[in-house]
Amino acid sequence: MTNYDVIIVGAGSVGLPLAHHLAAKGVSVGVIDELPSPGQGQNKAAIGGIRATHSDRAKIRIGIASLELIRRLEPEYGEDVDWVQGGYLFPAYDERIAHSLKSLLPYQKSHGLNIDWIGPQEVQELVPGIRAQGLLGGTYSPEDGHLSSLKLAGAFYRLARRHGAQFHFSTKVTGFEVVQGRVTAVLTDRGKFGCGTVVNAAGGFGREVGQLIGADLPVYPDSHEAGVTEPIQPLFNPMLVDIAPDEQSDNYYFYQAKEGGIVFCITPRPKRMGTDRRSTSEFLPMVIPRMLNLYPRLRNTRVRRVWRGLYPMTPDGKPIVGFDRSVEGFFHAVGMCGQGLMLGPGLAEVVASAIVDGQEQPEIFADLSPYRDFSGEEVLK
Repeated sequence: MTNYDVIIVGAGSVGLPLAHHLAAKGVSVGVIDELPSPGQGQNKAAIGGIRATHSDRAKIRIGIASLELIRRLEPEYGEDVDWVQGGYLFPAYDERIAHSLKSLLPYQKSHGLNIDWIGPQEVQELVPGIRAQGLLGGTYSPEDGHLSSLKLAGAFYRLARRHGAQFHFSTKVTGFEVVQGRVTAVLTDRGKFGCGTVVNAAGGFGREVGQLIGADLPVYPDSHEAGVTEPIQPLFNPMLVDIAPDEQSDNYYFYQAKEGGIVFCITPRPKRMGTDRRSTSEFLPMVIPRMLNLYPRLRNTRVRRVWRGLYPMTPDGKPIVGFDRSVEGFFHAVGMCGQGLMLGPGLAEVVASAIVDGQEQPEIFADLSPYRDFSGEEVLK
């Protein structure tokens, strides 16, 4: 039986950077994933946005930490992940939307977020060609940006392996060995792996993994579709996020990737619950009219491909992070609500410090506790 200090279940947006941080601290790390290679779950379906622009203090702080690490990947580690610090822009054409965005600014700034309200002219300078009629302005956070989710997964995989982390792919977790209330091993279809600590970072299947030790985590996946166009000439840098709802959707967002393609996604209404990842015929008719209404310059651009991924949602739109109370040594890091890519790097630092050094950031662990009441809902989830 192979033994590790820590075993991570899931080689995705959370598990990969966590493997890097843990291994860098000198502990032995094993990562188990039933898929054949790193980042093959929801990570590769992520469109690539990285932001600290949230309306929850824990997510803001984690997002800021993620951005700091992302900016260091190429100069310090030699890992190019197509990072573009283009910012996030939330335009407003409705007084209610404008008021909602403005009212969040004092709270966001109080937690260290670099964000402010900009007027219509500044919005048009950032995004030439955006619809001017009715534009009231928007909030802009210049330190946010976007990157390649596949390249980020590869980067953390390589960094983790450099520090000695070992990966076991095409291996399915079937249970856990618990002795006197403490987890001692992970059971799989390829044998048993001994450990001192287990981290549940199983993404859309985090609830199922938790149930193997009797934890019933409120993580319920729903599916979102995304797409990318052919490469076109550079038009704008920020990620555009329109939070004004319509009859079919709650919001949509898009940006221009480093290679020139427009990457886009939408939040459908009602939610498409479940784990079905097959693309549908409803996606493009739903999202394209909204995109063209906001940014008419895209009207002759051809869509290259579409895909569908899962958002492992929680009732309040915030992740579940913390030690299990019933099984000692078992840690949950699930329910990223479709934001694992942007939260994973910063969250990995927080979790690694808690597991190895016993240093928990009280506010973050209180806000994201598996045992909170899950009431309320984040505005910018």
